[in-house]
Amino acid sequence: MPLFGFVLPIDFLKSAFVAYIHYLSFMLCFGALIYERVTLRSNPNREESISLVIADIIYGIAGIALLVSGIYRVTKFGHGSEFYTQNPIFWAKIIIFALVGSLSLYPTITYVLWAIPLSKGSLPQVTEKLVSRLRLIINIELLGFASIPLLATLMARGVGLG
Repeated sequence: MPLFGFVLPIDFLKSAFVAYIHYLSFMLCFGALIYERVTLRSNPNREESISLVIADIIYGIAGIALLVSGIYRVTKFGHGSEFYTQNPIFWAKIIIFALVGSLSLYPTITYVLWAIPLSKGSLPQVTEKLVSRLRLIINIELLGFASIPLLATLMARGVGLG
């Protein structure tokens, strides 16, 4: 199909779309975590509580989109799966992603439990101790997420390959 006078192959467009979804998902994950970190406080009001639940839902959906688009980039649209799977930096990136995802389970379960009193018109009981714990977890997640693009840029340039 012509675009600005050029004919672009459909695989080029698919690759660009998958890359776009990958980057957008990453930004949504990071943005949702920042929102949670900034908004989180003890005894939030109803609006704050609901917005934190929604931010975590966005984070979860974006995390799944990030994973799926990443798999497509490795298997269909990147340098070929061998380029990635033979690189220890790729595996470091995957491990960090998995650790961040695992860490996110605690806040997600916490927010799901908040939905119960919210659905009954009550507010969740949020102590300063819980807020401190959630902030620590979110800070670690943010640090992990912030390291992933550095590893990705190194990996894309062949760093780590023998």
